Amino acid sequence: MVNFLAVLFAYLLGSLSFAIIISKIFGIADPRQYGSGNPGATNVLRSGKKAAAALTLLGDAFKGWLAVWLAMYFQSEFGLTDTTIALVAIAVLAGHLWPIFFGFKGGKGVATAVGVLLALSWPTALICVLVWLIMALGLKISSLAAIVATLISPLAACFFMPFFSYIIATAIIALLILWRHKTNISNLLSGRETKIGEKADNNIIKTINKIN
Repeated sequence: MVNFLAVLFAYLLGSLSFAIIISKIFGIADPRQYGSGNPGATNVLRSGKKAAAALTLLGDAFKGWLAVWLAMYFQSEFGLTDTTIALVAIAVLAGHLWPIFFGFKGGKGVATAVGVLLALSWPTALICVLVWLIMALGLKISSLAAIVATLISPLAACFFMPFFSYIIATAIIALLILWRHKTNISNLLSGRETKIGEKADNNIIKTINKIN
């Protein structure tokens, strides 16, 4: 029962969509209603509010880290298994992708996945972040950077993660993120993918803000 509750808590924590929460605090439009429609930091940045985007990124990464860190911290006290830790890692990402508090319509999970990897194995997270930064700064396409970093994550996990269950969890997380980027992959192949910092139509955002 304790193992089940740990996984459930992780899912509920993951269901806190910081893109939507931060946007409401800043008084800007719901990120699901403009740009890519994705409730994530990259789309919030299209509103022109850099601070809101930064807080979204930090919040989504923090909840991924916190869920796994708490499970690992209390592992001995509550008898949580290594498999449970792996399931917690998957559950917090699943909560972000399909948040129960926001109609099961969540983000694409990149920031949350980084937080999860940071808790499971900081060297693995560091490698993925460095790959993302190099790709993002060089090509200015967040989705492409995320896809490449995601592909590398299971390989890095094989070298740095201590348990096989953690490696499997990383592979599952990678598959989920790639699946959520299927539209981006299609746009990349057709040359229609938007770049980092590209603003959404200001008139659309203003109209949405007036309606809200």
